[in-house]
Amino acid sequence: MAARVDPRHASARHQSMHHFVASASWDDHEVLGVAVDHALLQMERHAPVGAWVVDDTEFPKKGTHSVGVSHQYCGALGKEENCQAVVTVSLVNATMSVPAAYRLYLPKAWAEDEERRKEAGVPEEVVFRTKWQLALEEIRRLLAEDPPPAPVVADAGYGDIFGFREGLDALGLSYVVAVRSNT
Repeated sequence: MAARVDPRHASARHQSMHHFVASASWDDHEVLGVAVDHALLQMERHAPVGAWVVDDTEFPKKGTHSVGVSHQYCGALGKEENCQAVVTVSLVNATMSVPAAYRLYLPKAWAEDEERRKEAGVPEEVVFRTKWQLALEEIRRLLAEDPPPAPVVADAGYGDIFGFREGLDALGLSYVVAVRSNT
């Protein structure tokens, strides 16, 4: 991007862009909201939103210093491994999907380790929440922004949790979630 913006001063532009992204104060929900609004205009030209898909995505990591990295199930690798996890809510139709919510999962060990939190710069207001609790918080936030209505869809990682289903009921949302037969 820096080379596109200012080809003769790409290195300096790269540095200033990096500073903006890494150090500047900005609200990630507002930035994501602008991107979602733009993408929804394109998406709905093809078909209406058919579902809100709740899922989590993991990113393998070698070290333990990145915020939230812990030994947990990593879907990308299909096994337990060091990784970061995010909870997402995407608005989807037959043509495309738009990630409308994206929240880092902070494992309990991280949330309770004051020294580690301070060293990594984790804000005090960020506390431990299960993935299903994060998903419900993001769905509540999205509802306040009046997105196109659609049923919530989730796998058994969310569907097995009565509190998640109860939360969706309390919000008046229809849903289709997987529930394991032994639950």
